[in-house]
Amino acid sequence: MAKLIHSMVRVLDETRSVNFYKQAFNLDVAERLEFETFTLIYLSNSQGDFELELTVNKGREVPYALGDGYGHLAVSVEDVDAEHARLSELGLSVGKIIEADYKGMPFAKYFFICDPDGYKIEVLQRGNRFK
Repeated sequence: MAKLIHSMVRVLDETRSVNFYKQAFNLDVAERLEFETFTLIYLSNSQGDFELELTVNKGREVPYALGDGYGHLAVSVEDVDAEHARLSELGLSVGKIIEADYKGMPFAKYFFICDPDGYKIEVLQRGNRFK
């Protein structure tokens, strides 16, 4: 059986991205691998085994065009209201809180935040299918 282990995003500025993910989601560098033309940085925290892989292509100076195919990463939190307030106070690019219903029943409470490269991250209230 396959096990999901990481997702990768390309980033322009390693320091800026590592700082964002630490500040926003308490992700720390689990491993950093330096290659001739690129660097891989694996981020994780004690909440799970899944990692975010940041790829930094050396010599790149132009931001990546995300196109229309990228969706989003998602994280769950105990208190979405408190997390929204915390991230807003940090001056990060936070969207409004949305409460979604499905067939007349509460389904999800969430908001989106963008990282320094424009990748969307969905922050969901923990509960139901969002563990």
